[in-house]
Parts: sequence; C-alpha cells; structure tokens
Amino acid sequence: MNPSNRLLRLTAQLCLLIALLGVSAFLLLRVYLDDEENVYDNGAVTEVVGPGPATIGLVEWKLDSLQPYTKLVDDKEKVIDLDQPAGSVVIVATASITPKDGLKMDSDGFTCEAKLRDDRGNLWKSQSAYGFPLPTYCGDDDHPFTRNEAGKLAQIYVVPESAVPHLTGIQVENLKERRRILLTR
Repeated sequence: MNPSNRLLRLTAQLCLLIALLGVSAFLLLRVYLDDEENVYDNGAVTEVVGPGPATIGLVEWKLDSLQPYTKLVDDKEKVIDLDQPAGSVVIVATASITPKDGLKMDSDGFTCEAKLRDDRGNLWKSQSAYGFPLPTYCGDDDHPFTRNEAGKLAQIYVVPESAVPHLTGIQVENLKERRRILLTR
C-alpha cells in the first residue's frame, strides 16, 4: 500500500472517530443538561427577572419592596403574633400580583405563595399575619383579587438576623410549567 493512501485512510478514520465521539458526548450530556424536569426537581431557579413584572401560571408578579422589621404591629399598635424566635428578623415582601384571563380564581386554582431566597440558596416559607393591613394570601375574603387588576399582597417571613444581608428576593414557581422565577430587589 502506498504511503499517501495509508495517510489518507488514517486521516479519514481519525476524523470519523472524532465525529462519533462528539455526537455520543452530545447525546449523553443532553439528557442531563436539557432535562427540564430534572432541573426543576433539583430546585434550580430557571429565570431571574429583577423586580418584574414576570408572568408565571397566568399570574403576573412584581416585587414592590423587601423590608426588615424587628416586630410587626397592626393598625391599633398591637403586636402581631408570629412564630419568631429570639435573634430573628421579620421580613415583609410586598408584591403586586395580577391574575390573568383563563385563571381559575377559587381556592383550587389560584395560589400566590412566594418563598424568600438568599444568595446561599436558603429558602423560607411565608407565615400568616392576622391583622396585617395587606392580604397575606390570595383567599383573603376581605381583600379579594379580580382578574386583570393588580392587587397588593404581603408575604411575611421570619429569618435569622445573619441572613438579612444575603437576601436576594422572592421565588415563585409553577409545577405545570416547570418554571421557577426569582424576583430580586
């Protein structure tokens, strides 16, 4: 066999090997990197949108403020009872939410829960604060929400004092869409 033919055949085999390795690596990694269900189940934030507005699950969210307090009081200056251990801070996140057309407005279809998130990946669930001037959940009969009209919502969180400088915003999610949005301040 001629040396130039041998070199040509070796080059073709090497190019084919590189192409096959590239395709197999792509197919192997695509399953792990592109799987929306895996990404969602691992708790990853899929979008960071600043203060908003952002629409998820037919509800438009906009973060208005994120304020720390040592304690909360109602309009009569009475302390609102929260599960607040010593050394903790109360964080009040106010958001404007707008339910959109097509959203089921009863208790089965319309939830407006947001979690507080810090830059370390910690999450806190909101607490109910009876007597707070803004609604703290969507099913509040005193402050009903209507479609295509923005309404104010307050989410109350109790966090350790050391976490306050690391707070980034509120996280809203929708399982059906496999989306998790972080609204930052």
